[in-house]
Amino acid sequence: MDMIGYATYAIPGLGEFADIIWAPVSGFIFYKTFGGWKGTFGGIFNFAEELLPGTDFIPSFTIMWIVQYITKKKNAVISSS
Repeated sequence: MDMIGYATYAIPGLGEFADIIWAPVSGFIFYKTFGGWKGTFGGIFNFAEELLPGTDFIPSFTIMWIVQYITKKKNAVISSS
C-alpha cells in the first residue's frame, strides 16, 4: 500500500492532487486492515500523512505491519512460557 502512495509522484505535477483522492482511501484501507484502536489511530495518522505535503516518504503500512509482527511474536513467546 505504501508503494501506491509513492506512485502518485510518478507523473510530474499530479502528486499532491492525487493525494487528495488517495488520502481517504488509504486511511480507510489502513483501518480495515489493522482494525481496533491501532487501525483507527493509524488510519487517521495515515490519512494526515498522505494529505500533508512532503510526508509521503513515511511508510505507514510497513511500520504498522512490523509493529503487529513484533507484538504477535512477543505475545507468542510470553504465552508459551
